[in-house]
Amino acid sequence: MRVRSFTVYDIYKRNAVIYKNRIAIQSEDEKVTYGELFDRANRVAGWLKEKGIGKGDRIAILAKNDAHFFSLMGGIASVGGIMVPINFRLSPEEINYNLTNTQPVMIVVDSDFEKVISDLQASTPFLKIFVTFGTGGGNYIPYSALLRGNPADSAELDGDDPFVIMHTAAVQGKPRGAVISHHNLTSVTIQNIAIMGLHQEDSYLNILPLFHIAGMFGALVMMHVGGRNVMISKFDPKLTGKMIDQEKITLIGDFPPILLQLLDEQAKGECTLSSLRNVLGIDLQETIKRFENLGHGQFWLVYGQTETMGLTSVCSNREKPGCAGKQGPLVDIKIVDEFDKEVKTGNVGEILVRGPLVFMGYWGEEELTQHTFRDGWHHTGDAGRLDEEGYLWFAGRKAEKELIKPGGENVYPVEVEKVILEHPSVQEVSVIGVPDPKFGEGIKAVCVLKPNMTLTDKELIDFVAGRIARYKKPGYVQFVDGLPKREDGSIDRPKVKELYGK
Repeated sequence: MRVRSFTVYDIYKRNAVIYKNRIAIQSEDEKVTYGELFDRANRVAGWLKEKGIGKGDRIAILAKNDAHFFSLMGGIASVGGIMVPINFRLSPEEINYNLTNTQPVMIVVDSDFEKVISDLQASTPFLKIFVTFGTGGGNYIPYSALLRGNPADSAELDGDDPFVIMHTAAVQGKPRGAVISHHNLTSVTIQNIAIMGLHQEDSYLNILPLFHIAGMFGALVMMHVGGRNVMISKFDPKLTGKMIDQEKITLIGDFPPILLQLLDEQAKGECTLSSLRNVLGIDLQETIKRFENLGHGQFWLVYGQTETMGLTSVCSNREKPGCAGKQGPLVDIKIVDEFDKEVKTGNVGEILVRGPLVFMGYWGEEELTQHTFRDGWHHTGDAGRLDEEGYLWFAGRKAEKELIKPGGENVYPVEVEKVILEHPSVQEVSVIGVPDPKFGEGIKAVCVLKPNMTLTDKELIDFVAGRIARYKKPGYVQFVDGLPKREDGSIDRPKVKELYGK
């Protein structure tokens, strides 16, 4: 099948010829051309091969955005390895689960997370090689050593080979590893280059984390088109606004409150944002309108999941304000009822997707994968409707896949509920999503306390924050005498949301 394949490594190889002397990656420390990036990727590949790492081996990455990510990605692609990017906001227990689930032979961290991984060594015996973007020492090999490897030829690759395992939250609160192929990624980049009219003069500011499908896509689409990826150490609205102006950034990804904070800096006169031609993501219409009224660029509305490369449907907000985009040229969407029968145009049902953007399945979860792909369609678990012009309108999530998305992160209520129920004062709880002015959607815990017990909002929030990733902690807490129940005695979550979700 190699004759019909085009892999992520092929993007590096092609760009080294066509855009050899153009800047590929720009950070505070250096500028790297596409020719130099290809050489570095091949050196990393040579080093990996010398260590016996090859096709199918997993390599975990636990790091904040770093310019070295791109040569590492190219090197892993070359040897046919599989990247396992891990959300650095997770608790050590959650990080341990992701590692145990995929059993990588090697991990790359930045200096901030060396101790976290060292503390987990007893429970991760499959990890044999430890690399750091820092200076090294102890068990950790500095990444600079990989860049001194002997360049190696690429392995025999196929576009349908797995390349990334990205964990996404699960219905029962247990993360599932979505397996993403080379063709998944190259297809989504090609699609959005065409939709958005991107070209080699564009530049992308890496605000979104590279462990997230939206961040990885944004970086890769800019690389595929031969544009410039600009790195930023962390998001600070004032500094980011100035950098957008200084570097003439044309594209950013957005989840609340990124764009709102940038617009507030623009209103103060700290930046103009005049080069910002495209903003891609999810935000409140009020914020989107503020950006559009600057007169410089447009906001691209999207719908997607990690399982569909984050971008199933896309369109400019000017086309249909408030919708969830229009299915892309490589995407087929239909809306079905609870019996998987297609509904009439305009009716709400589950969103089903098929096409080359659909992931390969869940790592080690064959039964779940088959169920998700039943009848030849990916069942998203999300509800929506298609209007007569083919625009998608998001309508929430199916009850069994209730999901809260604070600032673009995925949080399943059951995961938070399990932690809250560990508190000795809590008898019952229902966690729901509520409107949030900063993050778009917030997490609210509606709790029933045990008799004669007391608990404050802050005590409960701190309790949760100490056990799972802090972005999963409730932002709102309400104590009530009782929760509404169904006939079978289970908590009636829709009723809870109706009563306490305003």
